[in-house]
Amino acid sequence: MPLIYAEMGKPAIIKKIGGNPEVRKHLTDLGFSVGGEISVVSSVGRNLIVKVMDSRVAVSEELAGKIMI
Repeated sequence: MPLIYAEMGKPAIIKKIGGNPEVRKHLTDLGFSVGGEISVVSSVGRNLIVKVMDSRVAVSEELAGKIMI
C-alpha cells in the first residue's frame, strides 16, 4: 500500500521504494530505506510530514505514492 494511504501516527515498515533510479536515490538520501520504520505525522494539503530515522521530512503526494508500506 502506498504511504499516502497510511494511518496517521501509526508506525509502518517500508516494503519497497519505486520510481526511477534518480527518485529512489533522492528518497534514500532523505532517509527512506526498505525495512525502515516510518510514520505519518501530519498532512498539509496533499503533502505529508513523515517521521523517518528520528527526523521529520516533508514529501509530496507524488513521492509518497512511490513509498510502499
